[in-house]
Amino acid sequence: MDVDDPTPRRGGGGEPPRIRRLEESVVNRIAAGEVIQRPSSAVKELVENSIDAGASTVSVTVKDGGLKLIQVSDDGHGIRFEDLPILCERHTTSKLSAYEDLQTITSMGFRGEALASMTYVGHVTVTTITEGQLHGYRVSYRDGVMENDPKPCAAVKGTQVMVENLFYNMVARRKTLQNSNDDYPKIVDFISRFAVHHINVNFSCRKHGSNRADVHSASTSSRIDAIRNVYGASVVRDLMEIEVSDENAVDEIFRMDGFISNANYVAKKTTMILFINDRLVDCTSLKRAIEFVYSAILPQASKPFIYMSINLPPEHVDVNIHPTKKEVSLLNQEHIIEMIKDAIEEKLMNCNTTRIFQTQAVNTSAQASTQKEKGTEVSTPTGLLDIVKNCTYVGVADEVFALIQHNTRLYLVNVVNVSKELMYQQALCRFGNFNAIQLSEPAPLRELMMMALKDDESISDENDKEKLEIAEVNTEILKENAEMINEYFSIHIDQSGNLTRLPVVLDQYTPDMDRLPEFALTLGNDVTWDVERDCFRTAAAAIGNFYALHPPILPNPSGNGIQLYKKNKDCMASGERDNDSTNTDEDEIDQELLVEAEAAWAQREWTIQHVLFPSMRLFLKPPKSMATDGTFVQVASLEKLYKIFERC
Repeated sequence: MDVDDPTPRRGGGGEPPRIRRLEESVVNRIAAGEVIQRPSSAVKELVENSIDAGASTVSVTVKDGGLKLIQVSDDGHGIRFEDLPILCERHTTSKLSAYEDLQTITSMGFRGEALASMTYVGHVTVTTITEGQLHGYRVSYRDGVMENDPKPCAAVKGTQVMVENLFYNMVARRKTLQNSNDDYPKIVDFISRFAVHHINVNFSCRKHGSNRADVHSASTSSRIDAIRNVYGASVVRDLMEIEVSDENAVDEIFRMDGFISNANYVAKKTTMILFINDRLVDCTSLKRAIEFVYSAILPQASKPFIYMSINLPPEHVDVNIHPTKKEVSLLNQEHIIEMIKDAIEEKLMNCNTTRIFQTQAVNTSAQASTQKEKGTEVSTPTGLLDIVKNCTYVGVADEVFALIQHNTRLYLVNVVNVSKELMYQQALCRFGNFNAIQLSEPAPLRELMMMALKDDESISDENDKEKLEIAEVNTEILKENAEMINEYFSIHIDQSGNLTRLPVVLDQYTPDMDRLPEFALTLGNDVTWDVERDCFRTAAAAIGNFYALHPPILPNPSGNGIQLYKKNKDCMASGERDNDSTNTDEDEIDQELLVEAEAAWAQREWTIQHVLFPSMRLFLKPPKSMATDGTFVQVASLEKLYKIFERC
């Protein structure tokens, strides 16, 4: 309703304002602003429609935080051709036909308002095909009606909904969203939550024009695998399974299952994923009760991770209390919350007896606390740590292994694995506090990546266009994050996309610059720059791999390896060769290349003895895996050798 004069009237004087009926277009636009409050609201509604349609794959593409473009594609059952004219009218739905159906509703959508609302605040285009059709249909909508008749088109199974220029006719709303933070992180968060719960659906979410998806989950049979795929192994490591049910009821009407973090989990904010009857919702009172329980267990600044799926009879859940369906009302809500709170409290009390506290020597406290803060705490077996701290270097065994002695035993140590782990840990320890190596000349990132891609066997040499596109995309990624890369890791990239400085990860050590192209490509392609914890882990892993003591690219010239440095002398007649084939004629050897190779291998051996192993004894905290993956292999024991000698 509206009034002629909004000025309030005092007393009984004057004519009362006249009540009149608003135009339908005004009513619809007001309603649309309530249902589609921001781009993430539209994405949530469209994804829920895809799941209701039985989709096994849902793909989301977003441009400018959803204001320019939202595109949601699925492989569901599609939309009938005869339903397209009324598809975007208000209160048209396939989910219910009578009000009583709300008592037993199981689908996520039911009002028939979402698509209609989008057409009043954006430009909507729908492409769909149903099973058995030879072709699909595409149609555009404006203000709830078709702009034109459906046009036949090529289409893949399912439906694609494209929303463009969202809030183009709501100036204040659009300005508010443009001036606030990008809505894209909220969209990624929604898709991540759906991916954890709907484990039989493949989800992906990416920015328009990006080659890399920010969420990419594959269907799995295990909920814990789904959480690992979306949130990472560091989260899964500290999760406990929990189940609660109403055991006192004659018929089990309430059941909750999920995963909650234990006392070792550390995070800055609470992550709570709550589904009630497969519907993604918020419940402030439940979240507050759970945080109260954790406040007695976790440090003050730490927050928990919770995933819960609650199942109740549909008639016990009122889903029609919020315009965007983000909240629901439960029958006996206080009792349910109390049961869940008590179960979590009991679970945490039981797990508190196995809480892990990191112990460390005084002189390594700073680096250990830094590792724990970045989510990279490692569990180290005592025996292996003793070997690392108290070993004696013997010598290089071959291109990969070195020999060390600990007490009366000899061990082969994989130099590449040890150096990679050491550099990884040092990259985390020196986070934000690196010294820098200044390159003699700026190295263009795009050229470095093209060099790395030339050695990539998965891309044919003829496909130079694809390689160039990959190099340009990854160069832009690094340029966009240049300030953060420099601040965190002292890797300086100028405005022209040139690499000018590298970090000092280990004193007295400079990495093999022949591996710089591979490092540049890894930084752009494999590092997750937009998620803090994953950024630390993946960037440190890339640095660790680059700075590791890999064998030099030139083959080892010792022994028979010198044969690899013979010159090609096709013009030489066979009769001119030295009759003594066992001797290598110095004229046949590429002396310049041989000298370079000998210097590289000698430098590597010196670095292993004088830099790597002293640093390993001081700083390395070997993970458990090194005891079983061949990094440390016992090859001899003096006690056993004495017994053998005695038999002789």
